[in-house]
Amino acid sequence: MSDALTKAPEVKSADADATAAYDEFMQAFEAFKSANDERLGEIEKKLSADVVTTEKVERINRAMDEQKKLVDQMVLKSRRPQLGLEGGRTIVSEHKAAFDAYVRAGEEGGMRRLEGKSLTVGSDGGYLVPDETEREIGRRLASVSPIRAISGVRQISGNVYKKPFTTTGAVTGWAAETDSRTQTTAPVLAELQFPAMELYAMPAASATLLDDTAVNIDEWIAGEVEQAFATQEGTAFVSGDGSGKPTGFLSYTKVAEGSWAWTKIGYVVTGVSAGFAEDDPADNLIDLVYTLKSGYRQNAAWVLNRKTQAAVRKLKDGDGNYVWQPAVVAGGQASLMGFPVAESEDMPNIDANSYAIAFGDFRHGYLIVDRIGVRVLRDPYSAKPYVLFYTTKRVGGGVQDFDAIKLLKFGTS
Repeated sequence: MSDALTKAPEVKSADADATAAYDEFMQAFEAFKSANDERLGEIEKKLSADVVTTEKVERINRAMDEQKKLVDQMVLKSRRPQLGLEGGRTIVSEHKAAFDAYVRAGEEGGMRRLEGKSLTVGSDGGYLVPDETEREIGRRLASVSPIRAISGVRQISGNVYKKPFTTTGAVTGWAAETDSRTQTTAPVLAELQFPAMELYAMPAASATLLDDTAVNIDEWIAGEVEQAFATQEGTAFVSGDGSGKPTGFLSYTKVAEGSWAWTKIGYVVTGVSAGFAEDDPADNLIDLVYTLKSGYRQNAAWVLNRKTQAAVRKLKDGDGNYVWQPAVVAGGQASLMGFPVAESEDMPNIDANSYAIAFGDFRHGYLIVDRIGVRVLRDPYSAKPYVLFYTTKRVGGGVQDFDAIKLLKFGTS
């Protein structure tokens, strides 16, 4: 029996487990809504909620977060394709075979010949992983890195991506068919630069693992670096200072929306320090949505962390409907006021003057730059008896359209 046939039941089982776990999440959401309705009713009648009711709401809220995390992990695992398989049969390219020999036994001859032929010998050290491994690392990062999943991504072959933009457009106007036309002025151009910085991980393997031919080395490396890369990327894309790492969208100068200008990120305030407005708190979210221009709203998404999402989950609109809604199916995205939610733990918590919620068209607003090529340097000496694999990729990032991302500030000015 082929490998493809033997693995089919495992995939089916993983999908069934994810569906069952998601059903439990939906049951918890119904219990949460019931408990929160009770809490809101007590506030309306007595101006305060019973402590037991409040604790019940918070307990269910935390349980929902943990169950959602479990569902996401199950869905991600079931969706990962097995590297090197095509139509149920194993495909071994020359590059993959040479890379496998290098990783398992340190044989560099095959990799040197390949890089010599393609003139791809780099100064970073190590050797390029096979194309399928690089693509798999990219797919996995998109699945587990929330900002990468919603942002614009561009591949480059150099170290810096330069993007021109106009600070003043050409003069235009209307004229009748026989009227004279005044000469238009040329647009003034400026340039945004996105340098690619080195991101690295250093997974370790035992000799037993490397000797085991049943272990897919490509999948092992992709899996080992996935979380390390995603964690570092996620932090940099949100709050990176641009020094040796991408510039996060929260690191740019922030100004009240009424004073917005290019190179700055606009914000609106809740009117309450460290909280939503006391009366109609969901109106703060509505204000933020309509701060964004209509052309951007069509593809907009929310970015907030799990703790902030738990607070938003309690809010209702003027018609008594919950503004936060769970995904329709396991593996889908929750929505807030009809827009998808990207959960990023690198976003700040709700605190005095914090920018805990972002809303915008990140596909247009934030650009991630990937330099082509992931390199691996085998090190069997530094951590004997283990073998270290110094794995590097170059990544840059920054805001490319400053009008496409808006923030909610939990303060009064």
